[in-house]
Amino acid sequence: MTQPYAGQYLRIDLTAGSISRHPIAETDVRQWLLGSGYAAWLFSQEMDPTRDPYDPHSPLYIFNGVLSGTFAPTGCRSSWCGRSPLTGIWGEANMGGHWGAELRFAGLDGLVISGRADQPVYLYIHDGGADIRPAGHLWGKNHYETYDLLRAETDPKAQIASIGVAGENRVRFAGVMQGGIEHARTAGRTGMGALLGSKNLKAIVTRGKARPGYADEAGFRATVKAQNASIKEFAIGLSKLGTAGGVPGAERVGDLPLRNWRDGTWPDAAQISGQKISETIHDKHTFCFACPIGCGKTVNIQEGAYAGTVGHGPEYETLGGFGGLLLNGDLNSIAHINYLCNDYGLDTISTSAVIACAVEAFERGLLTLADTDGLRLAWGNAPAIVACVHAIAQRTGCGDRLAEGVQRLAAALAAPDLDITVKGLELPYHDPRAFLSMAANYATANRGACHMESCSYWPGYGQRIEGLDFPDDPDRLSQVGAGALAVRYQDYVSVYNPLGLCKFIIKGHVGPAQIAAIVNPATGWSWTADDVMAAGARLFNLKRQINTRYGIRAADDTLPARLLTHARPSGGAAGSLPDFALIMDEYYAARGWDRESGLPVTG
Repeated sequence: MTQPYAGQYLRIDLTAGSISRHPIAETDVRQWLLGSGYAAWLFSQEMDPTRDPYDPHSPLYIFNGVLSGTFAPTGCRSSWCGRSPLTGIWGEANMGGHWGAELRFAGLDGLVISGRADQPVYLYIHDGGADIRPAGHLWGKNHYETYDLLRAETDPKAQIASIGVAGENRVRFAGVMQGGIEHARTAGRTGMGALLGSKNLKAIVTRGKARPGYADEAGFRATVKAQNASIKEFAIGLSKLGTAGGVPGAERVGDLPLRNWRDGTWPDAAQISGQKISETIHDKHTFCFACPIGCGKTVNIQEGAYAGTVGHGPEYETLGGFGGLLLNGDLNSIAHINYLCNDYGLDTISTSAVIACAVEAFERGLLTLADTDGLRLAWGNAPAIVACVHAIAQRTGCGDRLAEGVQRLAAALAAPDLDITVKGLELPYHDPRAFLSMAANYATANRGACHMESCSYWPGYGQRIEGLDFPDDPDRLSQVGAGALAVRYQDYVSVYNPLGLCKFIIKGHVGPAQIAAIVNPATGWSWTADDVMAAGARLFNLKRQINTRYGIRAADDTLPARLLTHARPSGGAAGSLPDFALIMDEYYAARGWDRESGLPVTG
């Protein structure tokens, strides 16, 4: 039967310089899908819990989803997985753009990379084959220069995924970048860029001519056409303003993090919003492969201290971190910082979080001018924040300490209340005190604190998702139902990365039935909405089982103390705190996990 995926992947041993081709059985795809699902299944078969993430034998698993490279709405995404150097548990990052589609065009679904090259190298993947090529001339360069040089060296239409100097320097939250200056996308969280750096692997170049096939191409095309129309209609705000357009609403309901999660309201939020970007520095809209939304925005700063900055515009998480979390109302500085993070290859969530940790430590006298190389760290001090970004990526001065992440910095300062992480991963910028279901999600998400493992704050904003058996507008501050809501949303969104789809199509009112409707004509399967949810639960439990082999138990399913004991003093979530025991009892019952051990006992 004709399938949209290639049915094969490459194993590359950089120590030996060897490359081998491996088939992917259809039965395994039906069970685990592809993307992070198939990667997790391989990982679970091959993992050694005693092996350090930076051990040359620790593999990096890079897999497209089942529909990556097809014309399914947003069918472009690739998952980058391995043991996280930041958290020490399951690490996973997901990338949009065009790189994953080009990998499929090269006739492959994925790569498993192990070993460490003696000298810097890059991979050139083309038409099903691969070359290991010297990259000494690229080492020490950042992403955008590497992108231009490798396109000139290989193919002007090639897609480039690379690390900047942050990955080379093993910043524990370094990401992998792809795309040019106007539309950069990243596999940002959990430090996958540091894993590439530890292997002396600078970049992976993809180029190919093959195209996917479909079990029922006419049916697939008709379904895509109908779904694209619906997505465009309901996601028009995202198309116009991108995720940055959500900043004012987040501040209004008490969702935007402020002054390292301590404040309740901030009048400057509107000054760093997508609306303000549209009025001042917006240049053009950009699209990932097969995307009907176009949430990407290019910005061009023409005046002031950051004049000359051109690049992909800051999105909600970047604005939440370098804006609200740090009380920095200078929009142009945030756009410039976003450019720097993309070029260096830094996760903007973890980078802003560790800088906020340092600012609060400085405020409390735990860090001094001697510790910060003379930088006067303060809320809203944009030049100092910019200086910290450079120092982190280059691991110079105080940046060397900050490059270890929030958990390690808080431990070094003997300040456990500054450890605002879950399982070592810095919190993204949706407040679990404003959406109580997110308390359960952050506590249990498999890569640590991650909003995208449930997106269960969306219904609190009025987002309607058919087929999840909850009211269209559940009470976001209700303790009862929060744990079960988190489970249901986790199960649903767990199929997105393995299918290669962007979760933003959910804003087009795409639910489990619509996912089945797009999968079936492409693959020849006969999924129902229930099958979609069952697959999501199976994949979520698989990743949990991996983490239990790293020692994760129920006691680790918790939140930072600040978010359990310190209510926001004002704003739309004033006074709200999760009744954590109640919420987690409900979560464990709905999930079918043992309440004492945290181990999966069903599914």
